[in-house]
Amino acid sequence: MSMLWLLLVLPALGALLLTVFNEFVWPRGRIGARPDGSISVLIPARNEAMNIEAAVRSVMSGTVKPDEVIVYDDGSTDSTPDILKRLSEEFRELRVENGIGLPPGWVGKPHACHRLAGFARGDKLLFLDADVRLHPEGLQRILSIFEDYGAKVVTAVPRQEMVTFPEKLVMPLLHMTYTSWLPMPLVWKTNDPRFLAANGQVLAFDRDAYDQVGGFEAIKKEVVDDMAICRIAKTKKLRVVFADGHFIATCRMYRNFREIWEGFSKNLYEGIGAHPIGLVFLVALYIGTFVAPYLGLVSFAWSQTWGLAALAGVLANLSLRFVLSIRHGHPFVSALLHPVAVVVLMAIAINSWWWNTKGAISWSGRVYQAKKSR
Repeated sequence: MSMLWLLLVLPALGALLLTVFNEFVWPRGRIGARPDGSISVLIPARNEAMNIEAAVRSVMSGTVKPDEVIVYDDGSTDSTPDILKRLSEEFRELRVENGIGLPPGWVGKPHACHRLAGFARGDKLLFLDADVRLHPEGLQRILSIFEDYGAKVVTAVPRQEMVTFPEKLVMPLLHMTYTSWLPMPLVWKTNDPRFLAANGQVLAFDRDAYDQVGGFEAIKKEVVDDMAICRIAKTKKLRVVFADGHFIATCRMYRNFREIWEGFSKNLYEGIGAHPIGLVFLVALYIGTFVAPYLGLVSFAWSQTWGLAALAGVLANLSLRFVLSIRHGHPFVSALLHPVAVVVLMAIAINSWWWNTKGAISWSGRVYQAKKSR
């Protein structure tokens, strides 16, 4: 019986207990913090006509106003420039800077963020993706994390908006990946870069800290730029705090299955270090923890002992997913289809490896050199 529990129950139970622990200690910020200096909100935008107006208006409607909002129009070919022109006439704090083209050796987003930081005058720099909607108290909460945790870098995962079935199936795994494997306090209590989580959708720096890490120029070739720049920050003993952004911002990352497939394929393999052994470990870990107990239920047909162990593993998985659904507003359908969602995610991970082996990654109309497998 001990071997059955070791295989089918303990991994899922451990993930559940760690998730519950993390949900109690995960920084969420507080209302009431005020700026102790100037703030620049910086938004890179490339063909974001569907998102950019809502993003800018969400920043402008906050309870704390930034000193400036700068949008970098990175060669948009849709109506993004027209929308930005109209918004800049409405909001005096908004400044629009036009892209200069992508220099050799750069990935698009790091270059856009590098340019934005060069234009910014703030003591704190808040980088937001164009599909992010800042909550009215979002900036206050970010400032409070700087203050309460002595942070030099604050990054947060927003509440994910999910509309279509593929979004509801796969996107909740984003939170699960953060909470079920990494004890959150290790991110900000240690300088070990192995204990790190980051999300570039919401990424804020003290200006001095940004300069110390070398800015985005230091990671100009990185597709997974958020992890790369925060890893440098930790190696330089700058405190990085990874926050639950449920009350900071919302984001709808992808709108259909194709976007999910391509978006995660772009960076998942590089996110685990672009190492084949890392991929094998990831797939084995996820299938063993989150799928094997469900497959084990068929053992009820010949062994009640095996069947009960599998059932305990399934209940631990469902409990984990229900905790996240209640806490983060995930649709319960994803929890009920948990093993299906995990299999889809692992298929994306394998596809991400396949893209990497081809040597090139295509995203936002640009082609980048993939990081070579180690």
